[in-house]
Amino acid sequence: MGKGDRRTRRGKIYRSSYGNARPHVDIVSGAAVAKPAAAKAAAKKAAPRKKA
Repeated sequence: MGKGDRRTRRGKIYRSSYGNARPHVDIVSGAAVAKPAAAKAAAKKAAPRKKA
């Protein structure tokens, strides 16, 4: 069970696929999970906080 196994989370990450082991939807909230690339782009656009 590892990178070559398509049934495990690690195998899904290795093959860049999704399924029951690595769903797109957050199980707890039911909301769609943002992709890491989109999250990084959103973080870069945020203005830096100024210290008072």
